[in-house]
Amino acid sequence: MFARAHRLVKTLLLLLVLSAIRSAEAHEALDQRVDDFVRAEMQRQHVPGVAIGIVKNGAIVKAQGYGYANLEHQVPVGPATIFQSGSVGKQITAMAVMLQVEDGKLSLSDPMTKFFPEAPEAWRSITVYHLLTHTSGVPEYDNGTFDYRKDHTEDDLARFACALPLEFPAGARWSYSNTGYVLLGIIVHKVSGSFYGDVLAARVFKPLGMTTARVISEADIIPDRAAGYRLVNGEVKNQEWVSPVTNTTADGCLYVSLRDLIAWDAGVRGRALLKPESWELILRPARLNSGRSYPYGFGWGLDERGGQPLHQHGGGWQGFRSQFSRYVGEDLSIIVLANLAQADPARIADGIAAIMSPKLAVPPARPIVDREPEVTARLSRLLDEAGAGTLAPGAFAYVRAGFFPNGAKRIQERLLRLGPAQRLVLVGREELGDDRVFTYEVVFSGCTMICTVALAPDGRLTQFRIQEK
Repeated sequence: MFARAHRLVKTLLLLLVLSAIRSAEAHEALDQRVDDFVRAEMQRQHVPGVAIGIVKNGAIVKAQGYGYANLEHQVPVGPATIFQSGSVGKQITAMAVMLQVEDGKLSLSDPMTKFFPEAPEAWRSITVYHLLTHTSGVPEYDNGTFDYRKDHTEDDLARFACALPLEFPAGARWSYSNTGYVLLGIIVHKVSGSFYGDVLAARVFKPLGMTTARVISEADIIPDRAAGYRLVNGEVKNQEWVSPVTNTTADGCLYVSLRDLIAWDAGVRGRALLKPESWELILRPARLNSGRSYPYGFGWGLDERGGQPLHQHGGGWQGFRSQFSRYVGEDLSIIVLANLAQADPARIADGIAAIMSPKLAVPPARPIVDREPEVTARLSRLLDEAGAGTLAPGAFAYVRAGFFPNGAKRIQERLLRLGPAQRLVLVGREELGDDRVFTYEVVFSGCTMICTVALAPDGRLTQFRIQEK
């Protein structure tokens, strides 16, 4: 009987060992698939360096660098490499704002004229909430007249913003505004008495263990700092220089490493530093005056993938691109940091998510029934006009600053290379806020592109974009 029990124990131990070996082999195979995918995307996108983080159920599955942080010195990327956050930093700025709200120094309903008395009367209807959710109507400061090489004070930035005509009444629609987050950083300074970066250092970075996160400084000696790059006519160049003070605003001017954002992810997952009701507000879709909602919270895009919530944000600035995606239902977070202006880190994050869980794969575009052929006919005319350089600004409403003339010219140049469109296939239609958004596959000779157009309730265009499939 003793011998039988001994054999049973040995069998169980053997099964446990075999199970562990199979688990290790499966993990190794998964790890290799991720490596192969990331390296292939880096080659396809011509990205010098990438860092990726994968966190599953709160445990770090992978934290790895690929390629070079600095091409001139051939320094490899690692988990400690410092990248620029770009607009991923907006969710961290929102944290600084909500800390002031919980301190009783600020209210989401406070009007802008409370903090900027010199603002025009139209700003009285704009609140802190509108700035956080990009529903303020305050346009981008990058309107062709802003000088990035001048050291602007916070007062300078506020005066510049106040002089910009509003794009729409506060709360009427959603339109991404870096200017709004610049103003939020100034407001945090006004109500707390400290520069917003110092608030983050003391009340966010330190308690969460984000040991190397900080506001950008070109002057300081910062170990492991990566260089930012851009492609110019297919050739890699260094990032363009902007003034030191311009590089400290609250719309996303942070230095972060992969380790910092993994620590940030743990704070987000654990709903740290703020009350539960504050986190609920942060991750609640923006409300519009019409009663409709828009899938954006306080520095977070609120999307869906595989029937489950996806909380995400991307960023780009000074030769860097970033992506932070939280697949909430899978308790999976994916972080991608890259040092090329033209990189597509969202594509890399999406690909890694599909490897980790096939149901998180971006569904392939499939033709759908075209119930509004007049929109398709309108797009056909738009493509002809864009290729000829005759797009009418009056047909557009609320498009981002710089679309005319620069954006329209880039579309024209692309269409001149592609030639005339041969076929338009509707593959997506959705309502975002009050807008109708249509996605088409546009077949050209030799390639297929994705074209997105969006229409406001009055029929004017709010978006016109062409990109690679």
